[in-house]
Amino acid sequence: MVDSFLRYISYEKRYSQHTVKSYQNDLKQFEFFCQSKFKVLNITEANQLMIRAWVLSLMDGGTSPRSVNRKIASLKSFYKYLLKRDTISKDPTVKIKSLKVKKELPGFANEEEFSDFLNRLVFDDSLEGQMEQLLLELLYGTGIRLSELLGLRVSDFNPGQSTIKVLGKRNKERIIPISRSLNSLLKNYITEKNHAFSHDSDSFLIVNKNGGQAYPMMVYRIVKKYLSQVQSLDKKSPHALRHTFATHLLNKGADLNAVKDLLGHSSLAATQVYTHNSLDKLKSVFDQAHPKA
Repeated sequence: MVDSFLRYISYEKRYSQHTVKSYQNDLKQFEFFCQSKFKVLNITEANQLMIRAWVLSLMDGGTSPRSVNRKIASLKSFYKYLLKRDTISKDPTVKIKSLKVKKELPGFANEEEFSDFLNRLVFDDSLEGQMEQLLLELLYGTGIRLSELLGLRVSDFNPGQSTIKVLGKRNKERIIPISRSLNSLLKNYITEKNHAFSHDSDSFLIVNKNGGQAYPMMVYRIVKKYLSQVQSLDKKSPHALRHTFATHLLNKGADLNAVKDLLGHSSLAATQVYTHNSLDKLKSVFDQAHPKA
């Protein structure tokens, strides 16, 4: 039944290969636990006590609460699938609760330091140098996710409107305005890219040395190379630039709903985490300026 479930989430639910692999690993791990601990060969026969025992063993083994919760979610999806197909009569995960996870505030760069960092940057005049500059400017200037950056095509850029069209989670499109400098950078880069590679407007915007679609590790390497100069950033990652984009906007008084739309969040709850960072700045201003502080 595990193979049947994996085919279901892969072909009917259209989950990504990465997600399907995670489900497969979680279910195999649980299956091995049931076989070795309870001599239960088929996890369709597992019960609530076995699942609780597995969760406890994961916690005792040092697995993080976030990872444990992902594994619990994998089991819940699997048994829900079995229940719908009448393979089981009772869902053993009904009373299994997720663990409490400490909410971490997203890391972001100090505004003054980051501005100085951007002004100091010097890039090579080659196409590769232009691409690296564009990559950094897009991540910080629009707040897009890594997957959204990699999916951008030349045709998604509208120079007349100074916008880019982004395909986000759940295939939701959004239009993001860009600055004049980023607009100019994009036009120059696309011109150089067309000289070196395809003129096809449907080609990917960010490419590797051979003109093919860029890949995540390539972007991580480039971002880390430059962000190593930014001391206020703990994590030198593409997502850190997304956090920095959102925090700097809110620090400048941007409307929370507008930031939500720019980030492509489905609800305000996901965006509100950035208000904690802005609140810290407000408290600092209050402490310095208010006579009763």
